[in-house]
Amino acid sequence: MIAREHLDTASIPGGDELKLFRRALKGADEYSIMLGRIELMNSRLSGSEQALATLTCERLSVKNPRLLIGGYGMGFTLRAALSVLPPQARVEVAELIPAIVKWARGPMAALSQNSLQDSRVTITVDDVCDVIDKADREYDAILLDVDNGPDGLTHEANDRLYSMAGLAKAKTALRSNGILAVWSSEGDAKFTARLRKSGFAVDEKTVAARSNGKGAKHTIWFAQKR
Repeated sequence: MIAREHLDTASIPGGDELKLFRRALKGADEYSIMLGRIELMNSRLSGSEQALATLTCERLSVKNPRLLIGGYGMGFTLRAALSVLPPQARVEVAELIPAIVKWARGPMAALSQNSLQDSRVTITVDDVCDVIDKADREYDAILLDVDNGPDGLTHEANDRLYSMAGLAKAKTALRSNGILAVWSSEGDAKFTARLRKSGFAVDEKTVAARSNGKGAKHTIWFAQKR
């Protein structure tokens, strides 16, 4: 087995650390981001992150939408969105951890495929919760992939995104018929119920973690503002 190389360590709110690893494989290097022994992201498992973008964009009816992506991750959601959005669309990415953006422009630059230089893209180093709190009918879609799902694993403050109050803020930030799309490593019936109680029309999808449709399954909620 090919050994992993530890590239960097970053502190995150709460005192924990993220570690970036690389394995040199034939064809393309594999990157992984770890929280302790938990693998949060792996560059070979990008299917559901891409689906978060493409399935959201399929549901949009506006000509030049404005999107907010919460969490850069490894950039797969951003790349997928840019591949289907028109030239006049705008995409804001809110990333809480500065090191993630540094890694995207450094050791993981090949994964971004120049998406960070795209004229449609704005990178904001900030908590997506705060970005949403300040917005009033500014976005046609808000895509959230800031943790392993509605249960805050890496950052407990993420819980406020998924509470009734947080969902109300997201609804205010969305334009008419806007979509709140939420990625999760697994389903959550209580979260589905909160979305519906908040007045969203909810479509819950199970998608494959890998682009080839194999492997683990993840959940994406598409909640449309009525």
